[in-house]
Amino acid sequence: MNPIKLLISMVIIGSTLLTGCSSKTKIEQLSTDIEALNTKVDQIGNDIIAIRTDVNSTKDDAGPANQRLDNQIQDDKK
Repeated sequence: MNPIKLLISMVIIGSTLLTGCSSKTKIEQLSTDIEALNTKVDQIGNDIIAIRTDVNSTKDDAGPANQRLDNQIQDDKK
């Protein structure tokens, strides 16, 4: 085999092997990043549920207070 062809073949094989390792590392990093993002999404979902509960509780508490204010306004108009 021609020495130049052998050298080119070795460079191509070496590059392919290095690219494979690099890609594996990048895939592992992306996988780790995705897991971290999924954890954050789950936490945000839990936070939203907690906020909804607080909002509903506040609405329930505000109803009677608003009714009292409405009654006071009606009394003042009379």
